[in-house]
Amino acid sequence: MSAPEPRVVIVDDHKLFRSGVHAELEPLLEILAEAGTVDEAEAAIAVHEPDVVLLDVHMPGGGGVEVIRRAAAAGLRPTFLALSVSDAAEDVIAVIRAGARGYVTKNISPAELADAVRRVHEGDAVFSPRLAGFVLDAFTGPAPQPETELDLLTPREREVLQHIARGYMYKEIALRLDISPKTVEAHVSSVLRKLQLSSRHELTRWAADRGLGL
Repeated sequence: MSAPEPRVVIVDDHKLFRSGVHAELEPLLEILAEAGTVDEAEAAIAVHEPDVVLLDVHMPGGGGVEVIRRAAAAGLRPTFLALSVSDAAEDVIAVIRAGARGYVTKNISPAELADAVRRVHEGDAVFSPRLAGFVLDAFTGPAPQPETELDLLTPREREVLQHIARGYMYKEIALRLDISPKTVEAHVSSVLRKLQLSSRHELTRWAADRGLGL
């Protein structure tokens, strides 16, 4: 008798994408619920206690890393598989350090995604091609210690932080950097997490104190 399929919660803040993944995976896996925010994900994990959480990386409110942190704080230990459009090394490393078991990009086929879910549920680490190298590099030997808090940030995150310090709104920053407001919001969430700050007000004050708005 074959083992039952993993029980899955899908977390992504894009409803259309989330619904598409649900429809594609439902014939292959047991889909328990969907969630579109960090708070919804926290609640869905607590209520359904899934085997695997398919987790978007960039969401308002701290993203996938915050979902993993909250689940751990509640004593819940589902297996997390990141599913993201981003293949940036810092995103891969951050979510794996937080506790995800794998990381695949959104160009994966439904059959490959279902297989990845099964594999992480069985204890394997699963990565899209080329992403495994980022993880090996990050976890081989001691991680270098940043010289300052700013060294924790990517170049793009520093650019966004400078504009925040100058008082620009998300839409204005998006126009100046030729990125979407949603991407700006994701960068701000990442900066808040890395600097251990809780609000844009604290972030603005932090940046101003260090002269970043000059």
